[in-house]
Amino acid sequence: MRVLQVLGALTLAAAGAAADDAIAVRAGRLVDVEKGQVLRDRVVIVRGERIEAVLDAGAPLPKVARVLDLSGYTLAPGLIDCHTHLVDLVQSASPAAPLETSASRQAYIGVKHARATLLAGFTSVRDVGSWRVFSDAALRDAIDEGIVPGPRMAVAGTYVTTSSGSGDIAGIAPDVVLPPEFRAGVANSADEVRRRVRELLNGGADFIKIMATGAVFTRGTRPGVPEFSEAEMRAAVEEAAKYGARVTAHAHGSEGIQNAIRAGVQSIEHGSLADDATLRLMKERGTYWVPDIYNGDYTATEGKRLGWPADILKKNDDTTEVQRQAFRKGVAMGVRIAFGTDSGIYPHGWNAKQLAYMVRYGMTPLQALQAATIEAARNIGWEERVGSLAPGRFADMVGVEGDGLADVAAFESVAFVMKGGVVYKSPVP
Repeated sequence: MRVLQVLGALTLAAAGAAADDAIAVRAGRLVDVEKGQVLRDRVVIVRGERIEAVLDAGAPLPKVARVLDLSGYTLAPGLIDCHTHLVDLVQSASPAAPLETSASRQAYIGVKHARATLLAGFTSVRDVGSWRVFSDAALRDAIDEGIVPGPRMAVAGTYVTTSSGSGDIAGIAPDVVLPPEFRAGVANSADEVRRRVRELLNGGADFIKIMATGAVFTRGTRPGVPEFSEAEMRAAVEEAAKYGARVTAHAHGSEGIQNAIRAGVQSIEHGSLADDATLRLMKERGTYWVPDIYNGDYTATEGKRLGWPADILKKNDDTTEVQRQAFRKGVAMGVRIAFGTDSGIYPHGWNAKQLAYMVRYGMTPLQALQAATIEAARNIGWEERVGSLAPGRFADMVGVEGDGLADVAAFESVAFVMKGGVVYKSPVP
């Protein structure tokens, strides 16, 4: 298995050279996330980067160069996390942490995080902001060009935020002047929002992340307090629409969430303090919700151990359980939910730990897996590319031993990872 990981990571170009050689992947169980069912004894035919066919195990196979026998495994689409931060350092006690590494070192850190995420079975991510503008885009491009291994990335470029708001670096001395690359998304009026949106999309961002309310992890801000008005967020949505781009909003409090939804954002990140009226509005408008219901436990335990600031720990306590109860209500109401974890608060590669929390708070195992595959793909706008095991989609898939839906915690240690027809991890030679 270790050999295959290394080969997958380091010989991407060589693997691509064999694109005409078909691979047959036998699966004891195959999760059809679009139809919501588990199929027994299937074979996925992969040619080049894409899935060519999904056949019954007894059907005649086309000529293939290789058969991967995963008959004892559950095969699912590659997992998708809609809320990651791959490039930046993992959360620490220091508000100045983003300033403590050089841009070049930060790039290597991003490479490490991307590899850990891919080997954990997350073959696609929506990366929702980095402190240095476009550092996420550089990592995306390096992955796409085969320079380094990692998931497919849709990137925000940086945060569109008010000055001193939840996407600004706070908690440092007031006479410290931040380099421009750390403040490329700061805007304080509708016109400035439009300008920042244009600059980000022209510079290589795939979508826009706007900070609608205060945050748990930004010193001095309050999660329930709106920071952009509805009109300012509508300016972001309208400007992004000119480029065919979507807007997602970081929003904890109900007022800020509702402002963002009425402004036309595609999705809400966190939504920790969403009340019943806010959940109904999400449902009515078809707005996706990306609730990070795992990392509150990590923050409460590790944050205390590592000496994170008391105000951050208190804000985490004030939002964790109420968010989970809102999640339970949202599931029952039929709110559209996509998987997203805020990776970077906790160590990268732990993303799948949230699946069990989603089941604990109201989803079936299949619903949780759908949130992390087809629903996440729809949220990004990639459902024709990834998110399901269907002909024409990229050959992105993961495998876990036995019945993966008997306990979704099995996806915390996937045995098989394929992205674009390249095997990065496998239990079989």
